[in-house]
Amino acid sequence: MEKKKRKRGFTLIEILIVIGLIALLASTVLVAVNPARQFKFARDTERKAHLSTILNALGQNLAENQGSLKCDGSLATLPATYKEIKSGSSTTSFDLGPCLVPEYLAKMPFDPGYVGAGFVSEADYDTGYSILQDTEGHISVSSKSEMTPLTDIVLTR
Repeated sequence: MEKKKRKRGFTLIEILIVIGLIALLASTVLVAVNPARQFKFARDTERKAHLSTILNALGQNLAENQGSLKCDGSLATLPATYKEIKSGSSTTSFDLGPCLVPEYLAKMPFDPGYVGAGFVSEADYDTGYSILQDTEGHISVSSKSEMTPLTDIVLTR
């Protein structure tokens, strides 16, 4: 009597079904994790940390100078309306670098998603953030949010 040899292994159909199931599970996980949303959330968290860093450095400057902001050895006044924090002088910006770098900050933090933001030196930077001091003396720094584009991230002290 002759025995039939049976081949062991998977059929093409079985392999295709397994590949299909893996693809379905992978796409479900990608949709659930939503990496684009996670990156936006991470950049907004970084913005909040940067704004807090700027406020802390400003607080140190003000504390050391009895409530006055000192920049390059002279007193400065924070703007009463939101102005961009960047180098140079214009009607739409406030140069905060000389007040904080290098004594209170090694470099000015900048918005991770703002086109053109960066720090080269105290005299050449653009943070992508804005600052103001209201009539009650509260200092606010703000940034555009990626998670909620119609809402700004604002920290006040």
